Amino acid sequence: MKNRVTGLGGFFFKSKDPNKIKEWYKNHLGLNTDQYGCTFWWKDKEGNDCSTQWSPMDERTGYFKPSEKQFMMNFRVENLVELLEVLKKEGVTVIGEIEEYEYGKFGWILGPEGNKLELWEPIDKAFL
Repeated sequence: MKNRVTGLGGFFFKSKDPNKIKEWYKNHLGLNTDQYGCTFWWKDKEGNDCSTQWSPMDERTGYFKPSEKQFMMNFRVENLVELLEVLKKEGVTVIGEIEEYEYGKFGWILGPEGNKLELWEPIDKAFL
């Protein structure tokens, strides 16, 4: 595969009070926060609209499982199905099944230190 990861899709982390954290970042750093955190918009090298998400999540979230880490990264990928097949052959642990939504496909793997990594084949125009 030529391009495995094309960018950072998001950074998700556990917080005791996600709403308080979002308000702090809004007030002090000017982030345009909403219920999900903050979406950063940018253009890729071809000029396509793209997004990266910053999201505090409740510290009790089970979304990061099986990892017990306090954060999870989301990486943008071009061809999720093909990438997961290649990663399986390389001995990488794939978690669960691919999920599809109007804004893209998602898959998950475990990194070498036990971090759950989310892989996202985005459809950025779904956010516009």
